Amino acid sequence: MLPGESNDPYYDLFEDWGLIVSSFLTQYGLRIQTKEFETVSWDEFYELLAGIAPETPLGRVVAIRSETDEKIIKQFSREQRKIYDDWQERQAARMTPETYLQQMEELERMMAAMCGGG
Repeated sequence: MLPGESNDPYYDLFEDWGLIVSSFLTQYGLRIQTKEFETVSWDEFYELLAGIAPETPLGRVVAIRSETDEKIIKQFSREQRKIYDDWQERQAARMTPETYLQQMEELERMMAAMCGGG
């Protein structure tokens, strides 16, 4: 995992820092860029971040980035589509040749199983 990447594949600690800050304030009433917040451990921060609700700024962006229903994606506004497309492009750019081959092999296995050949 690269610096700033999370275990959640739909946000990045560095790229989405502003969304994280506003989401903590929205959901918890916590200002995380204060001296007081410096005493929070990484584990506690991560637990708070993992609990961010869909109604927060980060939650809304994550919902857009993680959408898989083509009908819903087709209904996205221009801004939502930009968020979705930018994230998809970013993830594709990060894919290593090894990961690409693994995913293609998995897709081939799934297709073979669906067609009765696996």
